[in-house]
Amino acid sequence: MNTNTPVSNKMPKGIPYIIGNELAERFSYYGMKTILVVFMTQYLMNRSGAVEPMTDADATTWYHYFSMANYFFPILGAILSDVLWGKYKTIMTLSIVYVLGHVALAVDDTRLGLSIGLTLIAMGSGGIKPCVSAHVGDQFTKTNKHLLEKIFGYFYFSVNLGAAASSLLTPVLLDVYGPHLAFGVPGFLMLVATIVFFMGRKVFVAVPPVGWKQYKGDLLSKQGKKAIVNLSVMYIFIAVFWSLFDQTGSSWVLQAEQMDKFVDLGFVKFELLASQIQAINPLLIMIFIPLFTSVLYPFLNKFFKLTALKKIVIGMFIAGFSFALLAVAQMQIVGGSTPSILWQFFAYFILTAAEVMVSITGLEFSYTQAPNSMKSFVMGLWLLSVALGNFITAQVTSHLQDIVTIGTPLYFWFFAGLMFVTAVIFVIIASRYKEESYIQNRDEKPKPLAGTEGIVTDMDGVDNK
Repeated sequence: MNTNTPVSNKMPKGIPYIIGNELAERFSYYGMKTILVVFMTQYLMNRSGAVEPMTDADATTWYHYFSMANYFFPILGAILSDVLWGKYKTIMTLSIVYVLGHVALAVDDTRLGLSIGLTLIAMGSGGIKPCVSAHVGDQFTKTNKHLLEKIFGYFYFSVNLGAAASSLLTPVLLDVYGPHLAFGVPGFLMLVATIVFFMGRKVFVAVPPVGWKQYKGDLLSKQGKKAIVNLSVMYIFIAVFWSLFDQTGSSWVLQAEQMDKFVDLGFVKFELLASQIQAINPLLIMIFIPLFTSVLYPFLNKFFKLTALKKIVIGMFIAGFSFALLAVAQMQIVGGSTPSILWQFFAYFILTAAEVMVSITGLEFSYTQAPNSMKSFVMGLWLLSVALGNFITAQVTSHLQDIVTIGTPLYFWFFAGLMFVTAVIFVIIASRYKEESYIQNRDEKPKPLAGTEGIVTDMDGVDNK
């Protein structure tokens, strides 16, 4: 370590507001998404006021096209942030769009309300994604960059705390009170998230937009092109992981509907709604993050250097086993049995372990591999891999349904095999990747977004003092 660089363990002042915003925002997003397939297959109305639900295949396709759009818009949000508005203004503006999307879902339970609501939510949620995660990294300097891994862990923890709470609550709201309240509560939480973020405006660290000329130059520079090409190649393969993972809200829910949802563990007994099973993932995440960071990773490092790419490789292989397990469960369903929902408990255990190794690692890895002026853009590329993964699932569901039919064992075996083959190829790709490390090079006491004058300068990203 350079002895001339002081080390600080002090947390940036803006982090609590970012974490609080993320907690409420993720509650709103996952609360809505948890009940989406059930709403489309059981509650959707036509313009005459009669129930007109979608088929399982159509609902799955809609779900994954929405997820794809949600992870496509990050690229546009990144460009708005880096070129025109800066991260703060981009997050605030698109958060308002996000709230309006929730309003549309809450007041109109037809396909029109569904289309408008999902489009606005995809624009809002997707557009702020790269900005929020990059905004976390921007709060740090060389003096406290060693806290990044811990903070990204806290960040992901808040994501999953919000997801867990909403995954348990909104299915009950839908079942007892119907879609208006079930979608309305997440909308209210998104409004809370927006207010919390606004409250932190005076302590956030500003990395102002660079303008189109410099932005274009950075993208076309040797460093920029190298980062984009190298990371894009890796993200293409990681997309297959997301094609599996995001099915926890579609094919996994549909399978859970056919299972025995009464759980008897001896010391505790309870019955779940099919969509509530999704809460297992964020609950496990909150356990696995400290367990992996403090116990598993240090243990494995005693035997070999556990780099970010090695973590991702291991996670990809593990993910395939979760779908293999569900394939066996689906064989029982097709055979006339009603297997216990515990099959999915075990599958979630496996898939969540994979998520920790792929998603959290990939988030931190993407930030460090991005040149300083391209943080949001590269975060957008990372999220675009999620969009590609959902596109793969939507295409399989809509165009290969005669061969790989949802609700059959072959469907789950197909994705398990696809993941294993992809992981093998990724090993070769990862072995040839040369890692870089880019951390914002700023003064130890960077200028905050807002000073005593208020938020005018924040919006413009310009110092008017």
